[in-house]
Parts: sequence; structure tokens; C-alpha cells
Amino acid sequence: MRLLNSVLAASLAAVIAGQAQAAVSAQDAAKLGSSLTPVGAEMAANADGSIPAYKGGLTTPPAGFKAGDGMRPDPFADEKPLLVIDGKNLDQYKGQLTATTAELAKRYPTYHINVYPTHRTVALPQAVLDNSVKNATGTRSLDGGLAIDNLLPGVPFPIPTSGSEAMWNHLLRVGGNRNVKYDSWNVDSAGVPTLSTTALSFSNYPIYDDMSKPFNSTDVFFQMKLYYTGPARRAGEAIMLKDTANPLAQPRRSWQYLPGQRRVKLAPDLAYDTPNPGTGGAGTYDDVFVFNGALDRFDWKLVGKQEMIIPYNTYKLTYAVDARQLTTPNHIAPDYVRWEKHRVWVVEGTLKSSARHIYQKRRMYLDEDSWIALASDQYDSSGKLYRGSFAFLSQSYDKNIPDVSPFMIYDLVGGSYNINGITGAYGGIKYIESLSKAQWAPDALAASGIR
Repeated sequence: MRLLNSVLAASLAAVIAGQAQAAVSAQDAAKLGSSLTPVGAEMAANADGSIPAYKGGLTTPPAGFKAGDGMRPDPFADEKPLLVIDGKNLDQYKGQLTATTAELAKRYPTYHINVYPTHRTVALPQAVLDNSVKNATGTRSLDGGLAIDNLLPGVPFPIPTSGSEAMWNHLLRVGGNRNVKYDSWNVDSAGVPTLSTTALSFSNYPIYDDMSKPFNSTDVFFQMKLYYTGPARRAGEAIMLKDTANPLAQPRRSWQYLPGQRRVKLAPDLAYDTPNPGTGGAGTYDDVFVFNGALDRFDWKLVGKQEMIIPYNTYKLTYAVDARQLTTPNHIAPDYVRWEKHRVWVVEGTLKSSARHIYQKRRMYLDEDSWIALASDQYDSSGKLYRGSFAFLSQSYDKNIPDVSPFMIYDLVGGSYNINGITGAYGGIKYIESLSKAQWAPDALAASGIR
């Protein structure tokens, strides 16, 4: 009996050990802060110098910025494009563009890509950098990468060894405590723009509320609540959601307030491929921010690092005041988008045979300096390119926070698109102190509901 118990105990220990993925070696971790930045980006320039060496990012506001203002002047407003890519010269650069970008250039003569000098502007708080180095040998990946445990507030896997680890780096990115009012616009295949949503948004990454507190699998790492103020048919609605570091044990918790019912109710469907009414159904709930939510419906493969031309330092777009100047037929106004060459991690998600989703495959492009997903290509069950997403990064240089407002999605089958998170008409991107626990309670939705 003792022998049997010993064998069972040893087997159980092996199973538990198999569920937790070991961290990288101390030797590999030693690269952080030398050849790699503390969050795992390559410190050096690329071979031809078109991607410069990392020098710490942009931390000094340009002239004209007013402390505390939500509108941030473009520090590169005087620069001119190095080159312009369109359907005529597309083949020369196709390998450096996402499939969606290439398809738009091929399909529409009015679409072009203005490529500017590359600036590695991302800067993060020192405590995040310090913790990220420690996480390289400390963070544990659980349940085949679907959950994580034992990390400090920072990048959990600065030297990723799997696709799921890279995706967790995106999910736990530094986002600050944001309070913004924004518009979401849909543009149909005829080029007609329609306001889909106006909302007041509060978002928070609780992992960063206490930089010295270890973060565990049961903790909430992201929470958001939205109060819809327009159009009239949606005014007064509100939703709130919370994500934990182990979505298998604790799936996303979400609530909805409808003024007609005057009560808050659980809304478990605000996840995965449920159509998102905030985008007029143009995207799914897990298309928000290019990707959000649980990883469990896809197998994630770390394809590798690649030099890509992606939207970056998009201050002109991010802080645009008139959305109608952005929403041109077929595609967003090209001259509002700044493109730069950067190194990105390419991660491919393939739908599990046992899972259901409208996408069969998702190809993600994660910026090496911030770990934020800046673009993705989404494919349907037949392998055809179906949708494509972009997030527009601009460094909030007064806060050491890289922001990705707005973000957008193209429907390449229907010929329409949505751009979500246009804040310029409402004073831009504002950062606030953390809300209280009471303000993140479900009842707070009803208390603040507009009737």
C-alpha cells in the first residue's frame, strides 16, 4: 500500500509539474538589459539601420504640450514620408506588409501607405522594466499556456518560448487607468459613414496598481466599463467586464445595464466571437484591441520575429478632431496614418478542432518594444482572408504609457470597416487615479446609468 501511495503521489507530482511551464534559464535572462531591453526587444539597430537602436523611448513632451492635457501634439509633425507604397509598387514590399494591408493596396487605387522614419518611442515605467527582468525566470505558464501565475507587475514573458506566452505579454500590457469619451464609426461598402457608438470608457489594469505585489492566477488583470451616450437608441446602456489570469478557472465576468429594465444583469456572452454591438457588429468581442480575452479556443504558435511596416506614432490620427475626415470610402483616409518599419513578433492562432469560432486562423503582429498587438489577419473556415485589424500606437510621453487608440477592423468580404475609439472631439486620452472597488462593483453600473 505504501508503494502504491508513493507511485500515485509521484504520478500526481508529474502531472502538476507538466501543467506548469518552466521559465527561461538564468543565462538567457542575463541578456535582458544588455543585448535585449528589459522587456525583451532587440537593443541594436537592424542591419541597414532603418530600425534604429533603442535609446529609452520618448519621455520628453514636445513644445506645445500642456501638462495634464489629454491632447498630445505630434512630435514628428514636420517629417515627410520616405516612400509611398500603393498597388503599383506593392510587390516590392509585400513581404513587409500584413496580408490585409497588401489586399487593401491591391484592391483600391485610392489606398496608399506613407512610410516615415522609424522612431522607437515606447517608454515604460522603471518598476515595470525591473519586474519584467525578474519575471523572465519567475512567471509560470499553466494549463498549456492558457493561464499564468506567480508574476510581478510587468511583462510576464520577456523572452517567450511559445505563442501563448507572447499573447499573454500583449494581454498584460501597460495601459494605465484611462478615462476617455469616444466615437465608433462604421463605413459601409458604399462609403457611407454611420455613428455606431458614443461612449464614456473607464479601463484599468489592476496588476499595475501595486508594483510590489505578486500577481496570481486568481487575480483580475483587466477591467473595463462603458457608459453609452449615443446614438439615441443606445443612450443609457452600460456594460462592465473583468478578466482573470486563469480564465479556465474563472471565465470572463461581465454585466450589462439596460435602462428599459432598470437592472444590472449578468451577460456571459460578451466574449469570444459574439458580434460586438459597439462596432455595429463589424467585429467580435475578442477583436477589441486587435485581440482580448481568453486564449483557449486557439492553438498559438510563435512563428518568429520579422521586420514589418505597421502603423506607429500615429498622433495625427489618434488625436484627430473630425472623424468625418478619417472615414473615407473603402478605407481610412491614408494621409492620416503614419507607417514605420519595426520588428514584430508574429504569432499564429489556429482554431482547435473541439472549439467554435468564426475565425479558423488569426495571424497576430506584436510590437517588440511594447508587446502590443498592432495588427492581425483573420481567416475564415475555408482559409480565405476574411477580416483584418489594426491598432494605432502613440506614446503618451507624459505618462510612460504606449496607447493604442483608436483601433479598427476591415471586413474584406463585405467591403466595410469600423474605426473605434476616436477621442479627439472629446479632449483626447486622459489618465486618472484608480477607481475604488465600489466603483468596479456591478451595482455601480445602475447607479451611474443614464435614464
